[in-house]
Amino acid sequence: MNPLYNYLLKFADDSFIMGQRLSEWCGEGPYLEEDIALTNIALDELGQANNFYQYASRVADNGKSEDDLAFLRYEHEYVNAHWVELPNEDYAQTILKVYVFSVYQKLMYEALSNSADEQISALAQKSLKEVKYHYTHASSWMKIFAQGTEESKSRLIKAIQNIWEYTKGLFAKVEGEDDLIALNIAPNVDELYKEFVAITTKDFQEYGLAFPENPFMQPKSRTGYHTEYFGFILCELQYMQRAYPGCTW
Repeated sequence: MNPLYNYLLKFADDSFIMGQRLSEWCGEGPYLEEDIALTNIALDELGQANNFYQYASRVADNGKSEDDLAFLRYEHEYVNAHWVELPNEDYAQTILKVYVFSVYQKLMYEALSNSADEQISALAQKSLKEVKYHYTHASSWMKIFAQGTEESKSRLIKAIQNIWEYTKGLFAKVEGEDDLIALNIAPNVDELYKEFVAITTKDFQEYGLAFPENPFMQPKSRTGYHTEYFGFILCELQYMQRAYPGCTW
């Protein structure tokens, strides 16, 4: 197992599955401008995934392309966090997913901008520009829902109660990640999680939302174990490659 290869898949798989989930809203958004905004975020995530898959392909140097990595692995070989594979449900839960993921990605890419690996640093700096926009967009909607109508606030609170226990899984390590932390290639995710809690706590106060108090967090993100929803996502994602081997993006 190559630790760097595994580490790159972590970011590629996260963005790939998140982009696929958000693309489900294409043509279904609450109004045209928001529909286009969310579709653009989905495209940003797919672009980031492609960049990290390309680098992982070069690191592995085994003849497998970025398309092979994206579409032709088995379920247990994906190391994305559970958070990105959770269903969109209503728009409040979708916005909550984008908000949390953007806070995580912003912290991660800021830290990776100083990585000892120059290629990772460059990819992080490029992706960070997009993620800052994602955060601004999702944070605005979090505030609108929390301070809007009784129904919008209740839907957002329900979403928080339903899926907040998956947030810490974003900060789970992949196999070999400690070796990369020692080489200053990867940041310490335990420290980043503390920053994540501080930022989201402050944001929730500004929105007028109670921060979740239940300390329980779902385990086994990034271990190859997935939620019940992941198999259905792969069925859609891999259909074309399985039906027409060799087709490209």
